[in-house]
Amino acid sequence: MENMQYAEELVREFLVFRGFTNTLQALDNELSTDIGKEFQVDKLIDLIFAIYIPRFQVDKLVGLLNFFKQCFSNLSENVLVDTLLKLEGYILRYYIVYAIQSGRKDMVLEFFGINGNELAQKGHDWTPWFAIPYVKNPSLDPQFRIYFSKEWYEGLRLSVRNFFNELFNGTRIPALLKISSEKSTVNHLKKDIKQLNLKLSQLQALLEEKEALIFQLRSSAGNAPSTFGTSAGQASSTTSFSGMDEEKNLSVSDKEIDAPATPSLGERELNPDRAVGGPAKNVSRPWNESSSVADIEIENGKSDVSHMNCDDSYKDDGFQMQGEEEFPEVKVDFQETFLGHTSAISRCCFSASGNNIASASVDGTVRIWTYDSSTSASRNATIYCGAEIMSLDWECKSDRLLLIGTADGGIKAWNVDAKRVVCDLNTSEAFPSVLDLKCSPVEPIFVSAAASRRHGSNYIESLGFASLTVWNMKTWRAMSALPLGEDPPAITSLSFNHNGKILAAAATDGMIHIFDMAAGLQITGWPAHDTAISSILFGPDETSIFSLGFRWEDI
Repeated sequence: MENMQYAEELVREFLVFRGFTNTLQALDNELSTDIGKEFQVDKLIDLIFAIYIPRFQVDKLVGLLNFFKQCFSNLSENVLVDTLLKLEGYILRYYIVYAIQSGRKDMVLEFFGINGNELAQKGHDWTPWFAIPYVKNPSLDPQFRIYFSKEWYEGLRLSVRNFFNELFNGTRIPALLKISSEKSTVNHLKKDIKQLNLKLSQLQALLEEKEALIFQLRSSAGNAPSTFGTSAGQASSTTSFSGMDEEKNLSVSDKEIDAPATPSLGERELNPDRAVGGPAKNVSRPWNESSSVADIEIENGKSDVSHMNCDDSYKDDGFQMQGEEEFPEVKVDFQETFLGHTSAISRCCFSASGNNIASASVDGTVRIWTYDSSTSASRNATIYCGAEIMSLDWECKSDRLLLIGTADGGIKAWNVDAKRVVCDLNTSEAFPSVLDLKCSPVEPIFVSAAASRRHGSNYIESLGFASLTVWNMKTWRAMSALPLGEDPPAITSLSFNHNGKILAAAATDGMIHIFDMAAGLQITGWPAHDTAISSILFGPDETSIFSLGFRWEDI
């Protein structure tokens, strides 16, 4: 009601401004007799069935129907338009029927004289109606009899009423009435903006206070150099974080900055097991977007830290001691042990929903586990592949298919519901080792990273050249091969982005390759490590890539 009154005031203001005094007087007269102050469905029904049709005002009837059709011409609601067109045809048919029942065939002839051409273009449904003025008793004719029944008239009247009720239910109102609603919405938004600005200023003040406190704590912290060590044997590792530009979707590793090695952590030696698993609970190293590369050389129980880019406030301290509350103790809610493998387990991965686990051992067996006791264990199975398992991956959209890649060039698709291999593929003889498999998160395809073989003193050197193949999971056939250049080093890890349009591939020469899956082309690549990369993964925001590399010596 408030919106209606506001709209009427706007109309009065406009009529006065234009000098339409007669129109203004007519509007006031209409409003004085209007009892509802809003859309009146009953008035429209009476206007059609009690005024226009009984008084044979066909021009006004057609004008009213054309008005409603014009209102819907700019809308995308096809259902309303189709319904109105059908109702228009039935209302005009009732006009003809009413004229014949009233003995006014002349009105029928006049109706067809004015609207005949337009009705003839609407289709064959109107063709028989042109003959109705000449039918002796149309109410008994099988083709017209139903239109002369009382039931049909009542059904038509009810349908028109329901249509207008749906039209004026408040969701479709004239644009003039929306002005008041939009004005109210703008006022609410202004209030919300004012409150948010106030809250923002409070948070900014709190942030400045906390930053000042942090600065004081850093200033009072000691300057003792620190590091951590372990006797991990003759092995070394490198970790890399690469940022991807959001606009270009390209990845670039940050530059390395040399820092002097530090011999100890406050004259205290840490537990080697704790160092291998990760930083100690009271030791942390803050990383920002610019601190991307850390190489840790470990040999004979001694460690040297080099190529580390840290925050400015940590240049003197290396690693800063943090409070116990920064790293709360991890509590294990439950722990289960699954027995069944007879050899060392080399790979393990969760299914899409996380309900099932697939684990592979070096003896060429794969086992399916269900760790949740509430989930049916009927999918548990043991798969014998006859060759060393090199890669595992689940279909992303369901838990039904598990892909298995072997060292003899085999790719098996295991259906956990049917408990059988539904497809057994083979790569080319030139690339027998299937180092990684990755299913697209959107399309029914997967990519296999295979490698050739050669003689070498360790695992990395034994891997030859790389081959990337795209497979169709409906036909189980190779679709295409992704280009890698001439004699490319082996690809060890693959990762799709969230929509499957971009594929990241990591190689043994430390390179990261980015492919456009739609075009089937490599769009960029960069050297992320000076050693082989063992694993690669897109970050949660899809604007970064994380990679992990290792040096393999005498393996």
